[in-house]
Amino acid sequence: MPRRVAAIWPVNHTLRYSRNIAEALRTETIGGFVMLGATLVALVWANSPWHDAYESFRHHTLGPSWLSMDVAHWTSSGLLALFFYIAGLELREELTHGELRNPRQAALPVIAAFAGVALPALLFAAVSAGVPGALGGWAIPTATDIAFALAVLAVAFPSCPAPLRAFLLTLAVVDDLIAIAVIVLFYTGDLAPLWLPAGLALIVLFGLLQKRGIRSPWVHAPIAVLAWYCVFRSGVHATVAGVALGMLTSPRQTPDDRRTNAEQADHVLRPLSAGICVPLFALTSAGVALNPSALAEVSADRVALGVIVGLVAGKFLGVFGGTWLAVRLGLARLGDGLLWRDLAGVSVLAGVGFTVSLLIGGLAYADQDQVTRVTTAVLVASAISAVLATVIFRIRVRRLKHSGAPAVAADAG
Repeated sequence: MPRRVAAIWPVNHTLRYSRNIAEALRTETIGGFVMLGATLVALVWANSPWHDAYESFRHHTLGPSWLSMDVAHWTSSGLLALFFYIAGLELREELTHGELRNPRQAALPVIAAFAGVALPALLFAAVSAGVPGALGGWAIPTATDIAFALAVLAVAFPSCPAPLRAFLLTLAVVDDLIAIAVIVLFYTGDLAPLWLPAGLALIVLFGLLQKRGIRSPWVHAPIAVLAWYCVFRSGVHATVAGVALGMLTSPRQTPDDRRTNAEQADHVLRPLSAGICVPLFALTSAGVALNPSALAEVSADRVALGVIVGLVAGKFLGVFGGTWLAVRLGLARLGDGLLWRDLAGVSVLAGVGFTVSLLIGGLAYADQDQVTRVTTAVLVASAISAVLATVIFRIRVRRLKHSGAPAVAADAG
């Protein structure tokens, strides 16, 4: 092989493989599997003889003196802001072109989402009642992790009808919106009088430039980073800046049919979020001890039990019960392709909480031992919900096969 061709060949293959990896990470299911892998690595590392090295990694300090944080805080306040930026893009897309554009069409998953937030919070409060300071974690079991949930759905129910997947996606989008509002209203510390107005001004400037059709990332990116920094210094959790910037990114079509600003941002940043930001957050957050004594502590801790009950029972009862009541009272109707047995499986699957649940757990409690027990409870509850949902969907798939109906028959209801 000529030397020039030999030199170019590896580069071309590297670029091709990089594009393939990026394309795979743009799907929610692959992102869920990557996050699951990072979670397993964290659990194995934290429960291995190299536990001290894991803790040293989490608490290693990075950054200049004016922005110095340990790795765990960098992932939760810095990298996770990119995840929330993608969530903001999804919210804007749903409001502009998706299910949330039509209130009547969106009524069913929206009502289910609100009920799926309220009931887990009430069950958590009931189980943990009387424990000093416990109520601060009421929002932990209210969030569904869409990446994990879609990954489980794809594996357990590959012939899932499109309306069911759309129901889960819309439910999770509204769930994220509620979680963002909860973080702003209930988990914001003392506000800095100067930093917050500066952050808001930069976010407004970002939105105005987007509205005027400015496309260059070299203009938007510095403003976005400065807005994140100001919001971070203001006392508001920095992920809120990510959501606001995402929702202000323009979805307006261009005359030459190029990608919109929102589409281009999603195309470029989603692989970074799914392949780096969220897995690193999982790696630094999920490393808890799973030995018998640690699990015994969780079973004796009513805050942790409240998280488990809230996610496993509360999410199912809230989502499924809210859906049933909405249809029963005539507030919404069951769309074509949606069956109650499938909605029951999705309602169980809604108990898979991870990213936002762990984030709120870290914000709710100052005691690191309590945060560790809450993290363990989130992992246990998510595993239970995923297994139960898988059983429900596998029974559904088996019945479809025995009936001889094609996979698309599920769409017909």
